[in-house]
Amino acid sequence: MAEQKRKRYLELQMEELKEAHADNIAQNAGVKKENPNHNAKNAAIAEMYNDAAEYEADLKGFEDELFLVNKHSFKDIATEMHAAFPKEEERDFLVELNTIVELGWTDLVEVQKTHPVEQLELIKATDFTQMIEVFNAKFPDYAGDFEAEARVFLAQRWERIINIKKEHIKQELYEINTSGLKAKYVKRVYQKYHGLV
Repeated sequence: MAEQKRKRYLELQMEELKEAHADNIAQNAGVKKENPNHNAKNAAIAEMYNDAAEYEADLKGFEDELFLVNKHSFKDIATEMHAAFPKEEERDFLVELNTIVELGWTDLVEVQKTHPVEQLELIKATDFTQMIEVFNAKFPDYAGDFEAEARVFLAQRWERIINIKKEHIKQELYEINTSGLKAKYVKRVYQKYHGLV
């Protein structure tokens, strides 16, 4: 009988220990460890890099878009961009691409006066995905390569934007350097502060 009481007493103690341990685990799970990089000094330093980080993210996106422009067939560019960038719902890549080709051809027709107005009117009236076929069918004796010329307009547009973003990043890094801090240090603090590394 004494042995059973002792055994029951030990079982109760074990259950209490398990419950206490489970409560301790639950409390620890509810409390997040505070990031040692989250302090006022690091917040101020990380704030200095916000604009540069935004420009870097934009730059990466534009470089990816340029890659798609160069990689895919002309009629598939807009579809591939929508597939690659589903979060950019507000951008209509088809309209954007069509506008770039229109503006480039407008320059050839109205400024340089090297191409007839009929070509520009056809481009304006044609959907981007059908542009090459329609243009080649309407102007079979065209001396140049319409697709190559249109691709040049598209590539130049993204290259200009990429160069602008690179210049913005340089300016931001210059401002950081003139503040007395090294840009690499500020970038590292930014990444640690935001948990990127």
